[in-house]
Amino acid sequence: MVEAEEIRQMVKAAGQPLAAMILLGVNCGCGNADVGTLPLSALDLAGGWVNYPRPKTGILRRCPLWPETVATLRGWLKKRRPPKQEADAGLVFVTVRGDRWHKDAADGPPDGKKWRLTDNPLSKETRKLLDTLGIEGHRNFYALRHTFQTVGDESGDFLAVRTIMGHAGGNDVADHYRERVSDDRLRKVVEHVRAWLFGPGKAHRP
Repeated sequence: MVEAEEIRQMVKAAGQPLAAMILLGVNCGCGNADVGTLPLSALDLAGGWVNYPRPKTGILRRCPLWPETVATLRGWLKKRRPPKQEADAGLVFVTVRGDRWHKDAADGPPDGKKWRLTDNPLSKETRKLLDTLGIEGHRNFYALRHTFQTVGDESGDFLAVRTIMGHAGGNDVADHYRERVSDDRLRKVVEHVRAWLFGPGKAHRP
């Protein structure tokens, strides 16, 4: 996982849109594909929510956004350029060249091989940032998802954490009967992670 001080350094040093992606990673446990394919329609910045089926599982994720995340996303959207491809027009994040940040392994590069995780622009930019900051170890953007899981679990509400993460349920029969997890429970989890990251009562200024 990535420690709180390291994440604060990453957000401070990162440009846009990487800073917004990092905050989504630790705020909502988003992975590379999650942020790379995030549609604009998933964002409710006025209400402070993101609603988006996780690409890997198709399970609907609902996550409260921190004020810091909302502010950084708003800052990015003011700078966002139109994408090259019309199919990417609905994506939140595009590169400075107008390309998407996530490459589908099923498509592969022109030589017919499959993309590797390290081929993705987000993986490369995160690696550059971590190297610049001297943050060592086998860590990458996806480590932020590990961080959210680990710190979120300390809130004691494992079901709410699982809901935000978009994990599939296990063999618990109750999963077949449970209709929802309340917004209040989701908020308590993300506020627990926020307090861990910034400190109680200390807000980050984007």
